Amino acid sequence: MAITQQLARITPDHLERCRRHAALHDGDPDWDPPAGDHLDLDWSPVALRAVCERAGLERTQVDALRRALDGSAAVDLGVLNTWPHPIAFVGPATALTPAEVAEVAAELAEIDFPALLDRLPSGPTLAALLGFDLDGDPARYLLGHLHALQAFYVGAARRGLMTVLWWD
Repeated sequence: MAITQQLARITPDHLERCRRHAALHDGDPDWDPPAGDHLDLDWSPVALRAVCERAGLERTQVDALRRALDGSAAVDLGVLNTWPHPIAFVGPATALTPAEVAEVAAELAEIDFPALLDRLPSGPTLAALLGFDLDGDPARYLLGHLHALQAFYVGAARRGLMTVLWWD
């Protein structure tokens, strides 16, 4: 079973409902984010970071990508991280507040990922440089995931949502 990064866009009220449900149902938060507000990044985050760092992305944008993929410990997600019902298979779930989401979305929207990839070798050489084995074109795989991440955060910011991130 592969471990992949998952993201969900939710309202702060949704998280509060999870807290109330857990208090009434033996710790089970009934975590079930809306299907249309879920993003599976597969195992792309490590390679996305590597491309951005190796291609010389601006520090503020590298930091935004890091926040988009790591979340923050500022949001209390204890209810989602508590045994026997944690949502994360590896490490604790993290989150970003709606204000943090807006900041991250603005920075991510400025990343010109095709231009970054143009600064690096292509094909199998790129895959080897990034340290992963992938059938097919690594640039296409990474572009698809970065564009999905950008759209996910822009949509969350537009709707005033928070994000929850976990590895499953």
